[in-house]
Amino acid sequence: MIRILVVAGALALAGFVAAPANAQETFHSYDCTDDCSGHEAGYDWAARNDITDERDCDGDSRSFNEGCQAYVEEQADDASRNNQSDHGNDDEDGDE
Repeated sequence: MIRILVVAGALALAGFVAAPANAQETFHSYDCTDDCSGHEAGYDWAARNDITDERDCDGDSRSFNEGCQAYVEEQADDASRNNQSDHGNDDEDGDE
């Protein structure tokens, strides 16, 4: 009887570790509630409207606003990387 309980407990633990219940879906590090459609809509809207300031992400939906903010953050990160890359090229040109 004890063997059965040990095996059953081990199987239950293995199932819990292998497949966590209700894994949270995310969109650009923002947690989605059910699906990420609100986040996607906000991101797409921001891309279509070339939004560059998070203060413009002020709709009635939190998920929409977070999607918009994700777009703004991504654009800022890309601009920062491009700026750093440009400065690196300027240094190389100065040595010639």
